[in-house]
Amino acid sequence: MRGFIAGGKVFGRMLTLVACATSSCALYGQVFTVSPQKIEGHYLDFHPTNIALPIEPLTTRNRQDLLRFLTAEQGFAMRPLPIANMTLRANGNMEPAGSNYVDVLHEKGTSAKPGDRVVITDVKIREDKIVLDLNGGPERKHKFLRHISVGSSPSYTTPVVQDNGPDPVGTRITLVFPHAVPEVTGSQVEELLGPLLEFGVKSPVQAYTDTLPPMLKQAILEHRVLVGMSTDMVLYAKGQPERKVRETEGQMPFEEWIYGDPPKDVEFVRVNGNRVIRVEVAKVGESPVIRAQNEMGDYWSTQPNPNQRDVKLGDQTASASEDQTAPKAPPTLRLPGEKLPSDNDKDHPVMGPVNFPKDQQKDQQKVQPLPPPPAPAQGGPTVQWLSSSL
Repeated sequence: MRGFIAGGKVFGRMLTLVACATSSCALYGQVFTVSPQKIEGHYLDFHPTNIALPIEPLTTRNRQDLLRFLTAEQGFAMRPLPIANMTLRANGNMEPAGSNYVDVLHEKGTSAKPGDRVVITDVKIREDKIVLDLNGGPERKHKFLRHISVGSSPSYTTPVVQDNGPDPVGTRITLVFPHAVPEVTGSQVEELLGPLLEFGVKSPVQAYTDTLPPMLKQAILEHRVLVGMSTDMVLYAKGQPERKVRETEGQMPFEEWIYGDPPKDVEFVRVNGNRVIRVEVAKVGESPVIRAQNEMGDYWSTQPNPNQRDVKLGDQTASASEDQTAPKAPPTLRLPGEKLPSDNDKDHPVMGPVNFPKDQQKDQQKVQPLPPPPAPAQGGPTVQWLSSSL
């Protein structure tokens, strides 16, 4: 049991573990959910920029200045960035977008979460695009020495370099212009990258809250926990808890994050999965205040995730279970929807006419009689000829 005494009252919770000593324990239906990482709905909304761009093409001198300005520049991710290639059109939309953007995140993995610091590690300027690699890019670095082997034997295949190196964990953003790359400055390129990256001197909390709606941003900056927040939001709002306790209420496991020690206010944040389901604040000399209703509004989409499905024990559909309980009809040679004359009067069944298929009627022929048996020879054995129709 854990608890504390405040104002003559004891606040605590009991954790009870019940073990099944025999095999006669009750069995419960098992249901588990196959679900990828949830992507917050507001990150799917995209608002293009509106930056005035020059008409003149990029000169050689400004090209070198642009490379020096962007190389090793640090910024903050404004939305989840996948370990893949992303295309951003100047003052236009990004690709992939919508459901394709979510699929790429689930398939390739996340390179940076909203608010994470990223570094531009490589910059290339093409005819009409600027290619930026963040945190090393999404592709494995290629070394030609891995394809070269040195040895006297023709069968010697050991390459000079055998280490494949670490897996890539970065993102590649390709900024595409309508025509050739114009005479843009480094600051203008950073403004064009605004929907994906934010540049400037910020703290991690400021960088993360800038990606959230104003109401939620204000709550995190005021260190308030709302019912419905994710665990990342709680960590940005309150930091790491002093203690964590895992308990079970009925069949639902949860984790209790405890902030504060008496005589100061103590806050219990109950987490189930990745969501806050209850907040309890206990003050000395006062009754605890419990909040369990959703305080996030419609922040989390209520529509079912198209990439999520519930798998029940046996993985049977509703129609399959109905087919098992419904009485089965006896076997029949009738075609679907076919009726016989006997269906009209079941008490006096009548034999209906037999209709042969047309192809069989053409092939039908009369059976020809067999020729008579030959007369037996005088003095020879008698042979009885049997006739039969095939």
